[in-house]
Amino acid sequence: MSVDPAIVTQQFKGTLAELLGIRVVEASQERVVAELTIRDDLTTVGGSLHGGTLMAFADTMGAVATMLNLPAGAGTTTIESKTNFFAGARAGVVRAESTPLHRGKRTMVWQTRVTDATGRLLSLTIQTQMVLT
Repeated sequence: MSVDPAIVTQQFKGTLAELLGIRVVEASQERVVAELTIRDDLTTVGGSLHGGTLMAFADTMGAVATMLNLPAGAGTTTIESKTNFFAGARAGVVRAESTPLHRGKRTMVWQTRVTDATGRLLSLTIQTQMVLT
């Protein structure tokens, strides 16, 4: 089941995801893809995209992916997240792709790869989402 990415992005209104400028470009139960444009206010003093930005980006996408897989009336929250950083980015657009590692009744585990425009891996996040019923 695919969902209109514009509808998902509209749900970010007034949240950190909107502040970061996250734009969902593909959304289904199997995969969520989003983009974020690097801006000065999302970087470190040295000019690289801040690790916290990468983590918040990945966390948001894992939560979106979980929401697309929840039973009616359920919610979700992140209960664990681990990020490895591989490279820095200073300009352009970065892309996050979340795919499932586990989709259970009580928890879901998502892997989110964040890459730059050339496809170079910037970070890899694995997070566990609790299903709240």
